[in-house]
Amino acid sequence: MDLGLKGLRAIVTGGSKGIGRRCADIFAEEGAQVAICARNTAEVEATVASLKAKGVTAYGEAVDVADKAALEAWVANAAKALGGIDIVVANVSALAVSDDEEAWKQGFNVDMMHTVRTVNAALPHLEGSNSPSICVISSVSGREVDFTGPAYGAFKAALVHYAQGLAYKLAPKMIRVNSVSPGNTYFDGGIWQHIEKNIPDLFKTALDLNPTGRMATAEEIARGVVFLSSPASSFTTGTNLVIDGALTKGVQL
Repeated sequence: MDLGLKGLRAIVTGGSKGIGRRCADIFAEEGAQVAICARNTAEVEATVASLKAKGVTAYGEAVDVADKAALEAWVANAAKALGGIDIVVANVSALAVSDDEEAWKQGFNVDMMHTVRTVNAALPHLEGSNSPSICVISSVSGREVDFTGPAYGAFKAALVHYAQGLAYKLAPKMIRVNSVSPGNTYFDGGIWQHIEKNIPDLFKTALDLNPTGRMATAEEIARGVVFLSSPASSFTTGTNLVIDGALTKGVQL
C-alpha cells in the first residue's frame, strides 16, 4: 500500500530510539522528510545521519522536552529545515511510574505539556499543509488500572482525551488527530529491557499478563503510528488505536 507520505514533512519527539526511532525510520523509508529531537546529542546525530542515508532531508536537536522554550525553538527550526510541517508525532514520556508527588510533576511537564506545546507550536504550520495530522502516543495504562503508578496512568488517559477533543476542534480545518496506546513494548535501551535485567520478577509478571506470551516490538507500534499519520488514513480522526496483543481486557466502544 502506498501511504502517500513521499515528500511530506514529519516531526517526531523522542525520535532517537524505541518507538519514536522506528517511526522516524519508517517515515523516511516511505519518502517523508523527518525532524527528531531527544536528550542525547550523540544519539540524535547518529539518527539524523541514518535518516539522511535513506535519501531524505533530516534534522535533529538535543532537547529536553520539558523545557518549553527549547521545545518550541526545535519545532520552529524543524519547520525551517524541512520547509514546513505536515505530521506531528508526540512520543516522549517521562516514564514516571512511582507513587509520589515527583511522578505527578514529571508526568505533567513531560507527558502532558510536551504534547500540548509541540502541537501548539506546530499548528500554524499544519494549517498550511494539504495532509496535516497529529498522533499522540499514550499507553494502555490509560485504559485500565495496572501495576504502574497513578500519575502515569492518569496522564496517559488525559492524553487520549486531549487528542479526541483536539480532533473535534480541528476537524473543520481538516487537521486529523489520533492517539495510539501501546502495550508493553520491548526494545534495546528501553524500560522493559532495563526491568528484565534488574527487576526480573516484575518482567515475568508483565510478560505473563499478555496472552501472546511476548511484548510488542517498536516496529509493530510504529507501523500503526505511521499509518494513522499518513494520507492513507485520511478519514480517521478522533481514534485511539490500541496495539497491545490483547493485553487489556476492556472493550473499546
